[in-house]
Amino acid sequence: MTPAALSGLDLLATAVMLVDEKLGVRYMNPAAENLFELSNTNVAGLPLGKFFSDDSVLAAAMSYAHANNSSYTEHDFELGVAGRGKLHLSCTVTPVETGGGGGENDFLLEFRHIEQQLKIAREERMLDQSQANRELIRNLAHEIKNPLGGIRGAAQLLDRELERPSLHEYTQVIMKEADRLQLLMDRLLTPHRLPQPSLVNIHEVLERVRSVILAEYPQSIMIRRDYDTSLPQFKGDKEQLIQAVLNIVRNAAQALSGNRSGHAASPTEEKGMIRLRTRVERQVTLARRRYRHAIALEIIDNGPGVPQEIQGRIFYPLVSGRDGGSGLGLTLTQNFISQHHGTITFESAPGNTCFTILLPVEESANGGLSG
Repeated sequence: MTPAALSGLDLLATAVMLVDEKLGVRYMNPAAENLFELSNTNVAGLPLGKFFSDDSVLAAAMSYAHANNSSYTEHDFELGVAGRGKLHLSCTVTPVETGGGGGENDFLLEFRHIEQQLKIAREERMLDQSQANRELIRNLAHEIKNPLGGIRGAAQLLDRELERPSLHEYTQVIMKEADRLQLLMDRLLTPHRLPQPSLVNIHEVLERVRSVILAEYPQSIMIRRDYDTSLPQFKGDKEQLIQAVLNIVRNAAQALSGNRSGHAASPTEEKGMIRLRTRVERQVTLARRRYRHAIALEIIDNGPGVPQEIQGRIFYPLVSGRDGGSGLGLTLTQNFISQHHGTITFESAPGNTCFTILLPVEESANGGLSG
């Protein structure tokens, strides 16, 4: 490929590399330098394996393109870049003539970063899952609620007719368990109340949650605030948002405190730490709609993390990583956030769990971002 042709590649917004048959890099345009955070000067002449942790997919794609003398596209693969972790990419490999007369070919590799497309697809799957969960919960709750009332009423009548005091214990158990299930059904049906929107300050929501958790765990939990005070108000249901955030923060507090139930930590035991962080995100797509601005809320804790075996199902109903947990808190949280056209995601490892909530800011709410 001539120097003039290479200079033309500098103008492309797509990341392009020119590689020889031995997987040696001949050229990398500025877009590829930005994508991989590498310099063309530093990598020219080096094999791909020097800075890509696994180049087997690229080698196979070049082999196929060479054998068929045609372009070949690998649509979705992960490429590890030294010092950067893995990138989700698609790559089109095209054989090009070197002009050397030796029968050798170079390959033009055109990379596209597909992380944003994957993110949108994940959000759409979560939205569909949330809608399916809501429908399942509503149907289940309605099916259980009516016979439950009849069971409790029958137990109450039976309790009045019993002559032996020792038998009252059994009817009391029936009534208490019926009441507990009734409360559970009410919680299942709560998300189906239509939101009551008003202008909300996200930091008022967080301060309410913070005060509740510190009252429940006065000695064993520390909560640090990292707020962007320039964030605008937005339209939302304040009570639903408080409950949504409270469910996440309470889960973190319970994981951090173990079974202490708010008791003081021992002198040799460090307090659990929860951090509440707010920032603004720009040009985001939420619930299949593009927004200029969104509020990003991160809830970070240094607890043991979400068990690996339930991470893929954490937002499903009745899935809990804690003994005695109902498995409804995060399902309700996801429902509330979905009703606000937002998204909730998480990343978890021992010592670092982060739940991220994105809530769109309607420009008509108060004219956009302040400050």
